[in-house]
Amino acid sequence: MKKLISLISLMALFFVACSDDDSFSTSRNDVLSFSVDTLSMDTLFSGVPSSTKSFWVYNRNSEGLRLAKVRLKRGYQSGFRVNVDGCFLDNSNGSQIGGLELRKKDSLRVFVELTSRPNGGEIPMLVEDELVFTLESGVEQVVNLRAWSWDALMHRALRVRRDTVIQSSKPIIIFDSLRVDSGVTLTIKAPTTLYFHRNASLQVYGTLLVCSDDTSSDVVMRGDRTDRMFDYLPYDRVSGQWKGIRFHASSTGNRLCQLDLHSAETGILCDSSAIDEQKVRLYMENVTIHNCAGYGLKTYNTNVWMANCQITNTKDDCVAFIGGKVLMAYCTLAQFYPFDADRGVALRFTNFEEKSNCPLLLMECYNTLVTGYSDDEIMGEVGDTTVAYNYYFSHCILRTPAETDSTKMAPFDKVIWESPKDTLQGKEHFFLVDADRQDYDFRLSSRSTARGQARPITLYPADRLGNMRKSDTPDIGCYEFLQPPQPQSLSLKARKRR
Repeated sequence: MKKLISLISLMALFFVACSDDDSFSTSRNDVLSFSVDTLSMDTLFSGVPSSTKSFWVYNRNSEGLRLAKVRLKRGYQSGFRVNVDGCFLDNSNGSQIGGLELRKKDSLRVFVELTSRPNGGEIPMLVEDELVFTLESGVEQVVNLRAWSWDALMHRALRVRRDTVIQSSKPIIIFDSLRVDSGVTLTIKAPTTLYFHRNASLQVYGTLLVCSDDTSSDVVMRGDRTDRMFDYLPYDRVSGQWKGIRFHASSTGNRLCQLDLHSAETGILCDSSAIDEQKVRLYMENVTIHNCAGYGLKTYNTNVWMANCQITNTKDDCVAFIGGKVLMAYCTLAQFYPFDADRGVALRFTNFEEKSNCPLLLMECYNTLVTGYSDDEIMGEVGDTTVAYNYYFSHCILRTPAETDSTKMAPFDKVIWESPKDTLQGKEHFFLVDADRQDYDFRLSSRSTARGQARPITLYPADRLGNMRKSDTPDIGCYEFLQPPQPQSLSLKARKRR
């Protein structure tokens, strides 16, 4: 008998509990809570589906709530697509659903995507809609949906068969590849930005010219993802978003000026070709190559001339010269790649590749800053000693053990040997090195020992950003230090108020 009474008591408690869980409020005071008031997306390209965003809907009340209706206010006019707790707001039913129940202290998740329509403008345009939640009580609650949509020019497997000039204020998205045929010149002028899709590349068999009429405006080459991996980390700061540029053996006369190339696999790769000592095959001035999952710049038997260039943060070497003839002036090579401790060095030069001889006719390096995390960021490798292997450094900062053999000092003139024991070296040279947020600014800090240590070169009176260098004591690296502006003194009226 006691067992029966206990069983009845337990069943009563069970039904009471079920009764509590099954009760739903129609009070206008009981409302939903949301993890966001406005769901904002990053700038998107019209016609290209966005990544999926989501938010949570909570019932923090003591009773359940019934959702009589959830609907998109503009329906499918805006291009938003919504899934509420597994239920898709289908256009066939008016972009709405009903009959959802949210029990007390429970939650549901809402997923949102957007494929925006072309807006016909030159600049990003705002796309908005509202997701309206109507409760059984008649209360309506709204979550705003917002994004910026930008019309883009899209090209798939684009092949340049005749001399062509590209200059566009609209973004250009490259799928598959952009190929420049042999004997053909492609000229890209600022303010053009090329967005390369995953695995897309620029393949140059002819000639590539990159230029700008203004030192404050670059041609930009980057990946096409405009969203974020995490709230603090845009995909644009993640390496390996696209393949990079490759100059094939038939390519010659390439001139890259005012170029910002970042987040590629290998930034620039130059295939081997016959060296013409009188003709520069690859000229680079005011070029930034940053954050690559392979090499920054790798050349084989190439006549290279580079000035005011920043090449930084790469999984393999920032710069690798395999033979050839190289002139480098006012460059910053910094190896702070954060994604892999087994990273390459900032600068590598050699006269061989595997079993092949690659004569290094001469590598001249002036006013250049070479640094990074490692104790030794320079690797000079020699194979066959009968093969040319010539190099020279003048007025440079080199993070590598100091050369002490007096018979080998001829290749070094007024070099500052950077030791990891020096507290004001490495990342202390620079304005910002934030590996956690992948945020870098390689302009010189006030602490840098590169200040005032360069040799004046009249051919390059301005730095990477167009700032004039000091005529007598310029700074080492591609950026001239600029004293930050001093805060203005308070006016008399402001002092009186204080």
